[in-house]
Amino acid sequence: MDRRSFIKLTAVTGTSATLASCGNPEHQLIRFVPDDELVPGIAEWKPSICPLCRAGCGLSVRVMEADVEVIRNGTPGMMRMGVAKKLEGNAAHPISHGGTCARGQAAIQVTFHPDRLRQPLKRTGSRGDGHFREVTWDEALTELAGQLDKLQEVNQAKALAVLTRPEQSVRQSLVRQFLARFGGQPLVTFEVFGDEVLRRANDMSFGREQLPTFDLARSGFVLSFGADFLGTWNSPVSHGFSYGAMRQGRPGGRGKFVQVESRMTQTGANADEWVPVTPGTDGVLALGLAHSIMKQGLRPASAGGRAGGLIAGWSAGLPDYAPDAVTTQTGVPVRRIERVARALVEHGPAVAIIGGSPLAHTNGLFSAVAVNALNALLGTVGEPGGLFFTPQIGLGAGQPAATRSGDPPAASSSTLEKLAADVLTAALPPVQVLLIDGANPVFGAPPAWRIAEALEKIPFLASFGSFVDETSALADLILPDHSFLESWVDSMPESGALVGVASVAPPAMRPLHQTRAMPDVLLDLGRRIKRPLDLPWQTFEEALHAAFGSLPADEGGNDVWMTAQKQGGWWGELPKGRPVAPAADDRRPSRTFTMEAAQFDGDQREYPFHFLPYASAAFLDGSLAHLPWLQEMPDPVTSAMWSAWVEINPKTAERLGIRVGDLVQVTSRQGSIHAPAVISPGIAPDIVAMPVGQGHRKFTRYASDRGENPITLLAAMKEPDTGALAWAATRVRIARAADADGRLILFAGEMREHPHEGETR
Repeated sequence: MDRRSFIKLTAVTGTSATLASCGNPEHQLIRFVPDDELVPGIAEWKPSICPLCRAGCGLSVRVMEADVEVIRNGTPGMMRMGVAKKLEGNAAHPISHGGTCARGQAAIQVTFHPDRLRQPLKRTGSRGDGHFREVTWDEALTELAGQLDKLQEVNQAKALAVLTRPEQSVRQSLVRQFLARFGGQPLVTFEVFGDEVLRRANDMSFGREQLPTFDLARSGFVLSFGADFLGTWNSPVSHGFSYGAMRQGRPGGRGKFVQVESRMTQTGANADEWVPVTPGTDGVLALGLAHSIMKQGLRPASAGGRAGGLIAGWSAGLPDYAPDAVTTQTGVPVRRIERVARALVEHGPAVAIIGGSPLAHTNGLFSAVAVNALNALLGTVGEPGGLFFTPQIGLGAGQPAATRSGDPPAASSSTLEKLAADVLTAALPPVQVLLIDGANPVFGAPPAWRIAEALEKIPFLASFGSFVDETSALADLILPDHSFLESWVDSMPESGALVGVASVAPPAMRPLHQTRAMPDVLLDLGRRIKRPLDLPWQTFEEALHAAFGSLPADEGGNDVWMTAQKQGGWWGELPKGRPVAPAADDRRPSRTFTMEAAQFDGDQREYPFHFLPYASAAFLDGSLAHLPWLQEMPDPVTSAMWSAWVEINPKTAERLGIRVGDLVQVTSRQGSIHAPAVISPGIAPDIVAMPVGQGHRKFTRYASDRGENPITLLAAMKEPDTGALAWAATRVRIARAADADGRLILFAGEMREHPHEGETR
């Protein structure tokens, strides 16, 4: 027996003498011999990348020795090893600039979570009941390889599919190559708060199908339509850094900021001026501002370029968007429209941003194109203080670095809605084996898509999840992935920097348990099946090395791969001086947009309120609800924590007889949910808002059966050009639920979880 597999059977006394996960308190822990020689009390800082959203922020991980619970060779025990103690922003990284958001700080809990899966599981009961037994990796991979062999034997390779969250990375490129070489279906991606509409609008307006980067640090005036860019949208850490420079980092100048939205976000709370607007009319307001700018002679119509040419009536000065007509539709007074229009020009350079709910209406593409046209009119597209596009390196596993835009994020991908519809309507499901990586569509998709029903029809499901959630609970096999701190990680940020960025980092610590990195599992599968896929790498590390090998060396001629590992990635100017600004686009507009009214599900007489689910400041789309630090973090606007809630306007609450903490029923045509009320002046009277994140039925001890999931109320409305879910297009009604009190905990107010404690009646 060699040193690495030697087990020293020493009893560990005290409260740590048992592992809660093994369920046998009488078992004493085993202490394993450390893998490495450690220096007690000395911290080492290692690079990493935050995986909790698509921004791709660079991290610095503080690693020190500690005694931790581990799994080795299927046996639980204790080991002294170097472990992550703290996460900070990587000061050299062009996205994070040394900062992190609250979610990034909590990311360390993914690794040390008590409910994290520690080795492969095989289903033993009915799908969804959560009954699994532990198996070895060899058993699990043999079974999965056997499922793939069956597809090849009957020439049904097309029946393999992979479902994941959208991202740009070598990791996802490897998944695509695995599918292509096997002959499977296009990669299926799902994200409830996606930005497909804005990417399409940017392609039409500027020839770049990606999210924009805003040079806020040099902006004189920022106008945002619904984008919570300091909280949850796009790249908030990068935005926060540049926003701080705009507001207080320039001697003698402080940029102005106006936020247009129906419900006050964390970003809106930072604005100089907050402008409520009728839902679905943001594009009308943007063109009303453009009309006023042109009418006052502040900018000529010709300044709108290609983006302006997409709008019907642009060359004539947008006569249909006169202030009186715009006021009628948007609810924004004429004087405010004219004043903001002048300020955009007088306090320039100015930039307009659109994101969030304005893009989640049936006319979202119209609104996005309208805001792009306003930016073009302001003359700051590709100019200091304006709108840019982060150069896309376009690394694919084993592919050379691109000096042109890489494939757009949606390229060679299918949609979750289509996959479910195909499975439900076919006598023989077109997908026989589905691999699931990082997505939880049973929680995050609208009821009309019937995702759980579709997954139950697929003969074999395998999940790479680290936790049992609503989707992985349906799996036949769970092959738990390493945490991001235990594995190679990479990211190709779509937005947030004015230079090209390709982030990569080696493991910051050794794995705690019997988990394996998903890319390495795929490469192993490619070798195990009877008709091997002949992928050119043995490990994911080799794939990353090959992908980064073609990037240009720095001025000192240092090895790119070694430098990237040390600093957490590669960033800088791309070869051939590829510009950051939008490329010249001589294509003629494929269509012109006329004024489009948003459509809503539900008759206004029966359902008088617009329903606005929004990305939670803590949990985003609900994928982070299992982290206890985020559960106990007070919401920055309402101060609520450990709960879900419904936000309503004070006038609406008074009319309906609703007080803070009262349990209310919110009903759409899709169903009803109950949650406590929060009375907020930062919401329009005809809006009912609710954060997404709570309402999980299976997602660890911290998130299961806590609150309600507002996604269950959503209609399957879509933006017609892109097919994106119009998650802001549902109407509801609201009523107080008898005399019941909700379970609302307010950090800065009354504790409502036990509202009558201490009262006498």
